[in-house]
Amino acid sequence: MKNLMKVKQTFFSQSSILVTGMLVFLSSCGNNQQQAEIPPAEVPVEQVKEGLGLSRREYPASIQGVSDVEIRPQVSGYLHKILVDEGAYVQAGQSLFKIDDRVYMEQYNTAKAAILVAKANQKTAKIDLDRKMEMVREGIVSDLQLHQAQASYDAAAAALAQAEAAAQSAKINYDFCTIKAPVSGYLGRIPYRLGSLIGMSSVEPLTVVSDARQINVYFNMSEIDFIQFQEKHAGSSVQEKLKHAAPVDLMVANGSVYPHKGRIDAVEGRFNETTGSVTFRAKFDNQQGALRAGNTGKIVIEQQYDKVLLIPIASTMSIQDKIYVFGVEKDNKVVQKGISVLGKSGTNYMVSSGISAGDRYITAGFERLQPGMTVLPQQTKVDQVNAQLQGR
Repeated sequence: MKNLMKVKQTFFSQSSILVTGMLVFLSSCGNNQQQAEIPPAEVPVEQVKEGLGLSRREYPASIQGVSDVEIRPQVSGYLHKILVDEGAYVQAGQSLFKIDDRVYMEQYNTAKAAILVAKANQKTAKIDLDRKMEMVREGIVSDLQLHQAQASYDAAAAALAQAEAAAQSAKINYDFCTIKAPVSGYLGRIPYRLGSLIGMSSVEPLTVVSDARQINVYFNMSEIDFIQFQEKHAGSSVQEKLKHAAPVDLMVANGSVYPHKGRIDAVEGRFNETTGSVTFRAKFDNQQGALRAGNTGKIVIEQQYDKVLLIPIASTMSIQDKIYVFGVEKDNKVVQKGISVLGKSGTNYMVSSGISAGDRYITAGFERLQPGMTVLPQQTKVDQVNAQLQGR
């Protein structure tokens, strides 16, 4: 029994020594791992460069003819003839519609007959006046009778003038029965049909004539864009700045660009308080009639910026409407910088503030980095080539 107890004591003592040694070994291994340094991540880095930037802004636009004239009747009557078709191109002075003119023709004939009566009355009054003048010279009648004859003649002359005016008014109404185009252009929809009763109180016009040889394109610009527009162009007034503004393009509904450029020629006098925008007007030639009033599209304005800082859009991060770039300081520490942009130029941002030319920034792989981390900058192929060229 004593020998058995000694064997157990020896076994337990040796086991405790073995466990203690293993714990010491594991502890030393953990300390070595904690003491081991994590190597910095290699990231591609480039320097901020200045270059030529081309900003392209698009604004939804509506198209109208230079003159969109509503054609309305100036007399009432039944629509007797429609002499044109919807969408046709008409010349100024061309007949478009015909109102039943029989009533107005009779009114005109009556007015002309009234002229003949007035002329006869005037002639009779003139004969009486001449006779009274002769009798006064002979002393047969008094001057009072002569004055009465003169008054009768003046009244007859006034009645003739009144009859002539009434005849002229009747002729105008008679001519109004033929409705003519006041300007050249394309016709719109014709909502009325033969036999329709039309007049000046009609709600809808007979049609609309759009003079589309030139078209006006209206678009809205925000207050910030308007300020930048003024700062970009020379001149002491808005009109002078418009004269220095570059031509603009019109993108039509299918995405193609209208072949003729236009010029901005007017700006609304005040901002819309609801939308916070101001309306611009650009004028385009449209001799071939490719555009029609009522079309929609987009005005495309391009602005060139010389020596502007360019940062690839792919090398930035957007957080809550703010744009950031991950820069690399001299000690290779990562710093997150907020930048302000003027706009886009191709695949680049044009930067106005937040970073300077020559600053280093991480082009890719920055999503897993945190500010303050140390990185190992890795030159891109472009920077390597530039460095080689500078070394030569």
